[in-house]
Amino acid sequence: MSSNVDVTKGENSLDLVKPMFPISVVAELLGVHQRTLRIYDEEGLLTPSRSPKNRRLYSYNEIEKGKFIQYLTREAGINLAGVRIISHLLKKQGVEPSGYISFLKNVMKDIDKE
Repeated sequence: MSSNVDVTKGENSLDLVKPMFPISVVAELLGVHQRTLRIYDEEGLLTPSRSPKNRRLYSYNEIEKGKFIQYLTREAGINLAGVRIISHLLKKQGVEPSGYISFLKNVMKDIDKE
């Protein structure tokens, strides 16, 4: 997500884990249908928080995870089961969601060199 928002720590920074984006906004940002986000939720790939009225609310980190899922499925041709495994491994490696795509691209470059 390219924006002019300062996501670093500070007085006017964005809280990366605060759920604040409704499903309609996230669907538009990711270029997917809202049903796709519901499927990701059902599959445990992208689990948003719920508002008091039970509406899905996504954080900045969840939007970054959504971008990563889109990258894997569209660009790398990986199915949702593969996305789940890769996401789990990256989480275990301590990679932040905003760094998932660049981390994976570096891994893919290393593989291509072999």
